[in-house]
Formats: sequence, C-alpha cells, structure tokens
Amino acid sequence: MNNSRGFTLIELILIVVIIGILASIAIPKFGNTKEKAYVAGMKADLRNLVTAQEAYFAEHVVFASTTSDLNYNVSVGNAVFVVSSSGKGWSGTATNSGTAHTCSIYIGNATPPMAGYEGQPVCK
Repeated sequence: MNNSRGFTLIELILIVVIIGILASIAIPKFGNTKEKAYVAGMKADLRNLVTAQEAYFAEHVVFASTTSDLNYNVSVGNAVFVVSSSGKGWSGTATNSGTAHTCSIYIGNATPPMAGYEGQPVCK
C-alpha cells in the first residue's frame, strides 16, 4: 500500500486562486491608504505652519511671507508655501509628490486658495 502524503495539483491550484483573489482585493485598499496618509501629512504640516506663523507674528507684528523665515520643518515629500501674507492674515498651500491632491489653509483677511473655514486645512 502506498501511503504518500501531500497535496494534489487541484488543491494547490485552488490555494493559488484564493491567494490571487485576496491580493486583488488588498492591493487597491493599500493604495487608498497611502493616499490618505499623504493627505494627513499635508494637513499636519499646514497646522504646524499656523503655529510657526503665530510665533513669528508675536515677534515681528507681521506674518512671514516665506517658510524660510520661520522656524519650521516640513515632512519628507511635502512642499509647503506661503501664498499670500500681510499684517492681517496669510494663506498657504501644501503638496506632496506622491499624490495629486493639494491642501490649503488661511488665517485672517487673506484670500483662501480653496473654499473652507479659517484655520482648517482643506484638500482637493
């Protein structure tokens, strides 16, 4: 009597098909998660820009016109710019090389780059 143990070819093919189906579900979800992480990083950088601008305003009585004037570090992959600045307000935008989304924020009388509420980052 031959008592060989192992899997049949049909069982192995079935396992490979199941793994393929699970991978086809998981890969798009992973891409969406990365997109959300990039947007969350840009929003965090804009909130940190608010804090840096307030500290600058406390010392100079005007808002900074560039991020290089501030004690401010941007997350890796993000680019943050002050779009407009005056003594009564400022606006800024953030982009990331990994996504097509752009986020913006404004404070005071500055013209908002995107529709939203003052002090809250908005992404499109």
